[in-house]
Amino acid sequence: MLLNYLLIAILVGIDQIVKYWTVANFAVNEGQDFIPGILSFFYIQNDGAAWGIFSGQMWLFYIITVAVVAVLVYMLHKEAKGAPLLAIGLSFMIAGALGNFIDRLHLKYVIDTFRLEFMDFPIFNVADVWLTIGVIMMIVYMIITPEDQLEKRTANK
Repeated sequence: MLLNYLLIAILVGIDQIVKYWTVANFAVNEGQDFIPGILSFFYIQNDGAAWGIFSGQMWLFYIITVAVVAVLVYMLHKEAKGAPLLAIGLSFMIAGALGNFIDRLHLKYVIDTFRLEFMDFPIFNVADVWLTIGVIMMIVYMIITPEDQLEKRTANK
């Protein structure tokens, strides 16, 4: 379990370092190509969710984040014992949620840093990447774990 919390701390640290670097190197709404035509660094201050939905509703994000992190930590302790893929996936999800939560508490907005140039997709950050990786790992865990083992894990709780 300690390794999961170490992983969470490292992932949150990486997210915060990238955000700090972005703020130090770009003005708001300024960017630079990273992989031309595919990916660029682009600094925005997002006070909402993807595509700016729920803009300015920080109280809503505080409540949702605290509830989600509490459930994920509970699952990490109760459901992920003996299931390393699930534990790592939950750790990534917790780190992603905490990375954006830190921004919201400290700045009242989230620092977003990456823009896909080839499609209309919200500008995102490393914490969003961690959340996505965690969800994918959880889905893979559910796909590769036989149904009887999933039922057995939940029945023993």
